[in-house]
Amino acid sequence: MLEHVPTWLGALLHNVRAGHAKLSAVDPHLATESFIDLSSPAFANGGRLADRFTADGTGVSPPLNWGELPAATQALVLIVEDPDAPALRPLVHAIVADMAPETRELPEGTIVPDGGGDDDRGDVGINSGFVEGWLPPDPPRGHGEHEYVFQLFALSERLDLDANPGRNALVAAMAGKVIGLGLLTGTYSRDEEATLPIGTTSAAPA
Repeated sequence: MLEHVPTWLGALLHNVRAGHAKLSAVDPHLATESFIDLSSPAFANGGRLADRFTADGTGVSPPLNWGELPAATQALVLIVEDPDAPALRPLVHAIVADMAPETRELPEGTIVPDGGGDDDRGDVGINSGFVEGWLPPDPPRGHGEHEYVFQLFALSERLDLDANPGRNALVAAMAGKVIGLGLLTGTYSRDEEATLPIGTTSAAPA
């Protein structure tokens, strides 16, 4: 999506960024004081994503796991956004809506087009590429490091949404229903090394 922007233009746009203040998790209508332990076996919080999760590799979605949820959780929503994109709003890299509360992980490569989804795994929504699935990170060369913020929301009730929701419709539907939030940040920029979680010895899939 942005990988073909020339390096000189990326450098000129270095300070042009959507901003963290526009992330879904910052929306006051989604505020909560309960936090969920969200992590990935493939990258540390604040660490660099391996190429295979990006437009420089196969572009599969990274694995995610999370811990205990608030007792009243009825559904889960994942939104992944890039607040460093040179755009008016963060780019949406993935949406998974209305996952069952028993769900505790998204294995590697599972955020893919799924039509209308199902009652257990939820429904993969529309990303900023206007398609279902995982939009692989592809920051412009010269633009510096981008953060990819994985936001997991626990909801007090299931959502009544059309299939394949977009970010705006989803956030509007979640207003007043968020009872827990998990945050995990991965980074990526062109031509750098990946950073793995502590104790991990390989960037390759298990």
